[in-house]
Parts: sequence; structure tokens; C-alpha cells
Amino acid sequence: MADQVLDAKGLNCPLPLLRARKVLEELPSGSTLEVSATDPGTVRNFEDFCQTSGHELVESRTEGDVFTFVIKRCA
Repeated sequence: MADQVLDAKGLNCPLPLLRARKVLEELPSGSTLEVSATDPGTVRNFEDFCQTSGHELVESRTEGDVFTFVIKRCA
């Protein structure tokens, strides 16, 4: 179970990523954020974001039209 959950379903890119970034900034290092989104573009956006920001993409899965990401905040 993630430390924080963000429901970004129905939002178009880049809003899910921007909202996730804001939540991650407020979480302590080592905490996890679970994001649910419906925009297919979020898959690539969250992969790129984690690679460039240094956060860890712990999980990325698709269930129907919902994309779920678990991100671990790194220092």
C-alpha cells in the first residue's frame, strides 16, 4: 500500500504528472505515491519523469482504461 494516493483519472497530460510532482515534493524521502490516470500519455510521461528526476518507478500497470503508477520518492 502506498503512503499517498492521487486520483488523476479524467485529467489530460500534463496535469497528472504536474499534480504527482507537487505531491512528491511534500512527501519524505522513501515514501511512495500511487497515481491512477486515464490518459495513455501518462505511461511515457511517468517513465521519463522518474528517469530524469531520480525517483523510482516501483510499479506501472494497466487495468482496463486505468493506468496506475507507484513512485518512490528518492532524495
